[in-house]
Amino acid sequence: MRVEKRLNPGLEGSTHAAHLFCYSKGDPVLDGGQVGTRDPGFNSSWSSPIVDKIVFILILCMRPWVHCGAPSCRDTVLLFFASRMDPTKPLELLIFVCAVTRISSNPLVDIVVDRYHIPRVCPREVQTEDFVRYHFNGTFYENGKQFDSSHDRGKAFISQVGLGRLISGMDRGLLGMCVSERRRITVPPHLAYGSIGAGGVIPPDSVLVYDVHLLDIWNPEDKVQIRTLSKPAGCSRGASASDFVRYHYNGSLLTDEAFDSRYSSNETYDTYLGQGDLIKGLEEGLLGTCVGERRVIIVPPFLAYGEQGYGAGIPPQATLVFEVLMVDLFNPKDDLTVEVMEVPQGCTRRTVVGDYVRYHYNGTFQDGTLFDSSYQRNGTYNTYIGMGHVIQGMDKALQGLCMGEKRRIGIPPHLAYGEKGVGGLIPGSAVLIFHIHVIDFHNPKDSVQIRITHKPRDCNATSEADDLIKYRYNCSLMDGTLLYSSDHYDSPSVTTLGANKVIVGLEDGLRGMCVGERREVVVPPHWAHGENGAGDVPRSAVLLFELELVELQKGVPEGYMFVWLGDGPDPLFDAMDMNGDKEVPLEEFSEFIHRQVQEDKGRLRPGMEASSIIKDMFDNQDRNKDGKIVEEELMVKEVEDQVARDEL
Repeated sequence: MRVEKRLNPGLEGSTHAAHLFCYSKGDPVLDGGQVGTRDPGFNSSWSSPIVDKIVFILILCMRPWVHCGAPSCRDTVLLFFASRMDPTKPLELLIFVCAVTRISSNPLVDIVVDRYHIPRVCPREVQTEDFVRYHFNGTFYENGKQFDSSHDRGKAFISQVGLGRLISGMDRGLLGMCVSERRRITVPPHLAYGSIGAGGVIPPDSVLVYDVHLLDIWNPEDKVQIRTLSKPAGCSRGASASDFVRYHYNGSLLTDEAFDSRYSSNETYDTYLGQGDLIKGLEEGLLGTCVGERRVIIVPPFLAYGEQGYGAGIPPQATLVFEVLMVDLFNPKDDLTVEVMEVPQGCTRRTVVGDYVRYHYNGTFQDGTLFDSSYQRNGTYNTYIGMGHVIQGMDKALQGLCMGEKRRIGIPPHLAYGEKGVGGLIPGSAVLIFHIHVIDFHNPKDSVQIRITHKPRDCNATSEADDLIKYRYNCSLMDGTLLYSSDHYDSPSVTTLGANKVIVGLEDGLRGMCVGERREVVVPPHWAHGENGAGDVPRSAVLLFELELVELQKGVPEGYMFVWLGDGPDPLFDAMDMNGDKEVPLEEFSEFIHRQVQEDKGRLRPGMEASSIIKDMFDNQDRNKDGKIVEEELMVKEVEDQVARDEL
């Protein structure tokens, strides 16, 4: 094993500053009894007895010591010189005596440092005036017997380096050391406890060996160190004094030994900044942090827990390392934040208090974690605005929106769920972010809205109650979602107005139309399918109809098969009895009715077969069921009808 002699800083630059190494038996440097060097530039070819003697003279007389502590090394050196000396020559004898005296005396005049474990990363080395915290085992060099150990005491040793608070050898031996590094520092007596020793523990002139594990370094001039690991793009706000913050962290010592973690408990640490609730250094390190930002914050002991430490995990005078993820922040003075993402063109109406609104939303925390979504439920959230049915912030945010508008809304906790949160869904003091999309809204007082998009020039007849109409339509939600269309069928839809065959709002939209006219009709839910919806129509949905009237057949009042469009013939029977034979069979009756319709004097009920209607009319007049109508039967029917009307 190689042992490096660490130079006395006071000797650097002098003729005594050269390194000298000693190697255990069998090392190639001593191979063949030659004292050599590990210098790659050394050439053994010029070694000779006279050169060897000159080298020894230089070593022994110009340097104050020879580091050769192992007995095998001393023996080898002395044997080497004895084999080459001429005892008849006084000078060589004097040199040999000098060698024996020098080598046999204490071999060390400075420390020896063995760095047997060096961490891969060493961001900082011990310097003069630094404070250090380290564990050590102290043993005697000669016999390896332990005389002291911080491990046995269960408490690391703490001191300042280079100001005489340690023995000189340790002051020197700790310089340049890294956290987590392990060293063996061999200290000669004059840099330890000298010729006096230390009580009954360390005898005089003892060479001491300290096996040191460095745990911490700090300096009174240290500041909080901040290193940003990641930061969201577009961060517009960082944490400031008086803000309330929620963050995750891993806490460790400089040796990477963990003392706490909020990740393991899956709970954030929540606190106000600037109120002394945190250690000073961590509070300083959190300032300016954005939501979603990751930081490493290194806090020196005097800005952490100082001389007292904290619990079993944080020893006294410990530098603390926090890896922080900022999850949330807000200020008690914060108001609602609204960012308009999209507004449809042609917005003519915005939501007000009292409106009923249907909207989709994604609800997240500030770090983007989703906690709720109407999209996942495949249904809108429906509520009245300004009536306290939703959290205060949302009640306010839903005002002033257009149908189809999209917004990003930030709601501080005092306008949301406060310090308590909601069960396991929303933590206490959480800022909520909602991305909302207004599908539709209405007011219970709304009427059907009609907008004519095309009207033909010739409009002689318009649709009204009892008319039979054919029309084309598209029915959609206000966000454009198509629900139904007449184009999905082979022919247009047919209905009789006033017969309660369609929803009230659609019926209103179909009235007063000309053939060829086109309309857009907005029907609020109370004139459509109401709170329960129907089929594919969601609950409380506002419907948009695109209508085109294709055909119009004027109708007759309910309960009638045929009506006169003016005054009927008088006497009626004579008009019906077209051949004058005083009886009207079905064929003659049918011809008479068709003639009245063709001459626009009368109208059959539309939507039914004319022959069927006429047959029903004939059967109604043929009282005795003999297949013909006579004048007396017609007169009896007229009297009965008049009596029925009088009774009503």
